[in-house]
Amino acid sequence: MRKQLFVLFLFAFWVLLSGQFSPLLLGLGALSVLLVAGLMFRMNRIDRQPSTVQPSAGIFAYAAWLAGRVIRANFDVARRIWDPELPVRPVWERLDTQVETPVEKTLYANSITLTPGTLTTDVGEDHFRVHCLSRSGRAELERGEMERRIRRLGV
Repeated sequence: MRKQLFVLFLFAFWVLLSGQFSPLLLGLGALSVLLVAGLMFRMNRIDRQPSTVQPSAGIFAYAAWLAGRVIRANFDVARRIWDPELPVRPVWERLDTQVETPVEKTLYANSITLTPGTLTTDVGEDHFRVHCLSRSGRAELERGEMERRIRRLGV
C-alpha cells in the first residue's frame, strides 16, 4: 500500500510541475514515474534508509535565517550588477571550518552555495574552497555566523 501511495504522490507531483494534460504526455509521465519508482524500490532506497536529520525547531529557525540571508544577498548582487560604482572583485578563498559530521559539512557547503554571490567548489576534511563575488562576501563567511548556527544544530 505504501508503494502505491508513493507512486501516486510522485505522479501527482509530476502533473503539478509539468502542467501537461494531454493523453500522450500523461502516459509518458506515468511511465517515467513508474520507471523511477521501480528503480528506487529495487535499489532499496525507500523505506529502509533512516534519516539522520530529525525535524526540530532549530532546523526551522536555521532555514528561516538562511532564507533571510539569501534574500539579502540577492539584493546585494543585484545592486552590484546595476551600479557600476560598486566593486565586483571575485576571489577564491580557502575557508577553514570546524564542522565535523558529514551532515554539517553538507549543510554548510550547500548553504554557502545557495547564498547568491558565493559558491562552494570543494569540500576538504577541515576546509572548503569558496568563490566569492566580492570581498564583503568573503568577510561575511570569515565572521563565521553561518558555521556557528550549523554547529549549534548538532546534526
